[in-house]
Amino acid sequence: MAADFWAQERTNRRQTAALVAAFLGLYCLLGLGLDFLIGALRVSGGGVHGFPILTVAALIIGLIQALVSYYGGAALILASVHARPLSPDTERHRMVLNVIQEMTVAARMPPIKAYVMPDPAPNAFATGRDPAHSFICVTQGLIDQMDREEMQGVIGHEMAHIRNYDIRTMMMIAVLVGGIALLADFVYYGGAGSDDHDDEGGNLLLIAVVILAVLAPILSQLLAMAVSRRREYLADAGSVEFTRNPRALTRALEHLAAIETPIKNASRGTAHLFIINPLEGAAKDDNEGWLDNLLSTHPPLRRRIERLRAMGGGAPLGSAAPPASARA
Repeated sequence: MAADFWAQERTNRRQTAALVAAFLGLYCLLGLGLDFLIGALRVSGGGVHGFPILTVAALIIGLIQALVSYYGGAALILASVHARPLSPDTERHRMVLNVIQEMTVAARMPPIKAYVMPDPAPNAFATGRDPAHSFICVTQGLIDQMDREEMQGVIGHEMAHIRNYDIRTMMMIAVLVGGIALLADFVYYGGAGSDDHDDEGGNLLLIAVVILAVLAPILSQLLAMAVSRRREYLADAGSVEFTRNPRALTRALEHLAAIETPIKNASRGTAHLFIINPLEGAAKDDNEGWLDNLLSTHPPLRRRIERLRAMGGGAPLGSAAPPASARA
């Protein structure tokens, strides 16, 4: 199993570079469309004339966005969900901090900083650029509802994302997807407001650029979804490796499967970071059709539970444990 994780780490490093290149390509395409719309570039005499000033500007913006996402993406994500450092001020907060410490020892990683979101819906995510600069964020709902065993399963899952360097790829996607959306809006409204497209060629160009501006954020979002889904199964297996207890994450996922409350401060740009879909509730991720999988940030929750049960642990499906408050 260890070989699979190290292979995944190497794959993630390559995929991060490829994803950044793909996003930079989208930035340049959007800038190129604007260059043609404003007349900085024009086709005449069988050639292209002018200087692509907005294409260069978009490339520079994309490079800055990539650097910001690499060095400051985690802070931006934590701020966007209103997370704050988790302090040992209550018994349950201390329990979470102790579990995180246990999992860092099991994973042989440096200390991980813990954050909490003030949201009653149970969920969690990890972010950062590498194990030495990583964070685990849990919601207050997760703290209130999970017992220690379930919490170990969830934290083990997030710890696997950190060890596999999933966090770097997923963090950069979260920031770059937002940048693509902003640039696409600028191109869309800039193109729609342009008066320099009275001829047939200009109208066709305007249509092409508007279509690109509409499709760019959709394509970037689909890319984020596909990248996230592939990593969840391996992180589930990583949780089992760290806890030595398939039952821990199985119980946690069954518990989460019964929850359909979305997270207030989550967004489409950050949804792929969480252990389950934070926007629509766990039940929405349980469909297994081709279109459902394409449009989902996570693989079907039922399938994840079945895989964990095949490893030897967990209660039957549909028998999620009651909240911790009810078991106390």
